[in-house]
Amino acid sequence: MKTMANLTRDDIGEVIETIKGLYLEDMIPWICGYSGGKDSTAVVQLVWMALSELPADKLKKTVHVISTDTLVESPVVALWATESLRKMKERAKAAELPIIPHRLTPTTTNTFWVNLIGRGYPYPRRDFRWCTDRLKIDASNRFIKEVLDAESEAILVLGSRKAESATRKAVMEGYEKKRYRENLSPNGSFPNSYVFTPIENWQNDNVWQFLMQYENPWGHSNKDLLAMYSGASADGECPLVIDTSTPSCGNSRFGCWVCTMVAEDKSMAAMIQNDEEKSWMLPMLDFRNYIAGDWETDRRRRDFRRRDGHLTWYNDRLVHGPYTQETREDFLRRLLQVEKLVHEIGPDSIKEVPLITMEELKLIRQIWLDEFHEFEDNLPKIYEEETGKPYQDGSIGKNKYFGAAEAKILKEVCDDMYGEEELLPQMLKALLDVEAKAAAISNKRNVINNLEKEIKKAFYKNEEEAQEIASARADRLTEAMEENDREFVE
Repeated sequence: MKTMANLTRDDIGEVIETIKGLYLEDMIPWICGYSGGKDSTAVVQLVWMALSELPADKLKKTVHVISTDTLVESPVVALWATESLRKMKERAKAAELPIIPHRLTPTTTNTFWVNLIGRGYPYPRRDFRWCTDRLKIDASNRFIKEVLDAESEAILVLGSRKAESATRKAVMEGYEKKRYRENLSPNGSFPNSYVFTPIENWQNDNVWQFLMQYENPWGHSNKDLLAMYSGASADGECPLVIDTSTPSCGNSRFGCWVCTMVAEDKSMAAMIQNDEEKSWMLPMLDFRNYIAGDWETDRRRRDFRRRDGHLTWYNDRLVHGPYTQETREDFLRRLLQVEKLVHEIGPDSIKEVPLITMEELKLIRQIWLDEFHEFEDNLPKIYEEETGKPYQDGSIGKNKYFGAAEAKILKEVCDDMYGEEELLPQMLKALLDVEAKAAAISNKRNVINNLEKEIKKAFYKNEEEAQEIASARADRLTEAMEENDREFVE
């Protein structure tokens, strides 16, 4: 396919013919990535137009249209994509086209809030980008794998374009050299799957030119799409992410409203600034900025130990681990406050859209109880205080012997008698919790090991002592390496 300067009807006709020819070549099912943005809309629209020109007896293989909802998408874009998928399903059925839309979501254990608030993962950053795999790649890869398991092969149809960035161009051209047949590049993530990029040589203007000239066939307005872009930014969309070479959302792109991969969420800020009707998103933007605080602020929010109690020493200081109990509870409380406010001041369409789901809340509660041994069980209390609604989760397995009152007494006694031992209350809670839960277990072989692990986690009085120990350990290691080097030279 040639590089486009000014898109003509002949150029579009040529792309449609290419799509038709590739569709008819075999029975390999297609999987179209769809985000609701301009590039993916253009690709799905071209595929739809191509299939509409084929006789009914030739429409023998399925075209899956998959859209990944991270559950923290920009609400405007999420609602847009959801409504588009609904219309797509209706129109495809009416037109008897083998196009099946799918809304994909991450598993509950992989969601943003379960990892940030539940497990205490530090917010995503360039050197700790845990979100892309869990929120996007895993969801789409699960679907692709299911298709491959059922059909042995699959063709991914994506809206990737070389003009998006120099990196994208290099990656695409690298795979282009490995094509096993015309227009089909290998998929580096899955054997027996191939990638078809029908608009790979289009410029940004070409995409908009096409969308403005050709009506959306499933009834979603391309003009409204343009208006949404103009209200935010003009530099791209959040594409279907299938590997880490695909750029993450952010940097003025439509994507997650809590994205911390960039210093500033320019798209949400622009939406709020350019459209008074979007002012209801301001509490969400403020909360995102609160989470993404500066590096030192975030460091102070986190435990000086790793989750297993180990110390990591780097650049003459401790590398802090997960968020503390206080921070995690603070994040949850603020998130529920934002959700309540957004539902009160936002449009009717947003009132039934949760910022955090009940399934996520249930799993967060279980993690706090089981992995952090926080048997005071504060989540239901926080939920009821901030939402004004009863918290109902009868399935949870919690400590039957100790609760918030006991945790409070324990903390007061420890502070009074052993004030310098900052980790003591946490250790004793963990020991009591392990022992209490072991009471109902007949095989207690691992109980001693679990108790020992919790004691080792609290080996240090406080961060100051831990820092001294880690520093001394690093010095000994340096000395040993220097001595070894001297012996080698001699």
